[in-house]
Amino acid sequence: MAAAGEAVTLRGELSSLFKTAISSAFPAVQDAEPVVAPCNNPQHGDYQCNNAMALFGKLKGKEGAPKNPRDVATAILKGLPDNSTIQETGLAGPGFINCKISTAYLASRVNGLLKNGIQSMAPELRYKRVIVDFSSPNVAKEMHVGHLRSTIIGDTISKTLEFCGADVMRLNHIGDWGTQFGMLIEHMAELRPGGLAESRDEDVADLQQLYRAAKKRFDEEEDFKTRAREAVTKLQSGDLQSVAAWQRICAASRREFEAIYTRLGVMLQERGESFYNPMLKDTIDELKSKGVAELSDGATCVFVEGQEIPLIVQKSDGGYGYASTDMACVKQRVQDEKADWIIYVTDIGQSTHFEMVFAAARRAGYLPPKDSTQLPRVSHVGFGLVLGEDGKKFKTRSGDVVRLVELLDEAKARCTATIKSRREEVRGAGASKVSYPCVVIICLLSNYQVVRQWLYDC
Repeated sequence: MAAAGEAVTLRGELSSLFKTAISSAFPAVQDAEPVVAPCNNPQHGDYQCNNAMALFGKLKGKEGAPKNPRDVATAILKGLPDNSTIQETGLAGPGFINCKISTAYLASRVNGLLKNGIQSMAPELRYKRVIVDFSSPNVAKEMHVGHLRSTIIGDTISKTLEFCGADVMRLNHIGDWGTQFGMLIEHMAELRPGGLAESRDEDVADLQQLYRAAKKRFDEEEDFKTRAREAVTKLQSGDLQSVAAWQRICAASRREFEAIYTRLGVMLQERGESFYNPMLKDTIDELKSKGVAELSDGATCVFVEGQEIPLIVQKSDGGYGYASTDMACVKQRVQDEKADWIIYVTDIGQSTHFEMVFAAARRAGYLPPKDSTQLPRVSHVGFGLVLGEDGKKFKTRSGDVVRLVELLDEAKARCTATIKSRREEVRGAGASKVSYPCVVIICLLSNYQVVRQWLYDC
């Protein structure tokens, strides 16, 4: 029989049948999990069992072993129990077992769906509380096309898990803390006549220009760099004017983010880097006390086996970085949120970083050993970059990365034009209902792990 919650799926039922067949044909082989996948060519069947070659390798040289993988597949077929799921089987190549699903079985599943509702098809999960960390734009910067995949993939994962009955926390780990805010706040204070006392509603487009100017000064002017670092200290110490300026910056970005999420129909709970800031010192102290982190050239580091560079959890000047926040983040989500599964959705370029964070968290006891079946589980879903029609990083004619709002506007405009070519009267709301889902579908069409070329006319 399949594991609890697995047999509700067709693949689960097939896996259960083939597991019985493998055990019957080769009882000496332990823990041989069925490898069942859809057939690449529908003419050959609906599903395929691909265990024969691997089992042949395990059995080779033993007394009474099959002579070739095809003989292994034949033995598996003989061990297949009577069932109403598979209509016919066949062998292909060196030992691939093709299966055609019974039409009577499919009809019964459809009848069950109509009678009991689509929720009856949802598999049972062992993960009751799941945290999905996705989108994660930076404050004081506009969302760009690079945020699209994380937002859409994360939302899709969340919806799927919610459909299966999981309690999902959709967390938006925005970049709302760090050196860049001291840099921006100091530049604003020096640029504006009223300094930080000049209260105004900020605009994220203006903030992005201010940020670029501040970054240029930070890189070129040593005196400004010193003042910017002092501004960070003031902000972290709770200086009222600094905190008020930071809150205005965050509010402006939040308005822009929410407008994008509303258009895409995405729900998120904001929980930025600032949320974890009070936890950083205790987390790093704990890592040191457990012997997980150690001093190296003045910095506090975690050395991970197989990695050439360490995970720096505290800089030599005492400051904290992304690794510090991510370690506190894992700890809080496991111990306070009681997560059974934590999923991070970012570009694939961050895979090594998360591997190191997870390894450090296992050594600290926040997570079980890597190959353990114990909970909580942690996963990084890495995706490829979004490229333009020229195969290069998706940018505007001016060389800037395409803003996500521009992409959505363009999609709506093209959809409106297409509808108007067929119907003279078209309403904006109707175009929105068609265009934004099209953006989502195009985003999900290709293999999410590979680089995606964005084509407006695809």
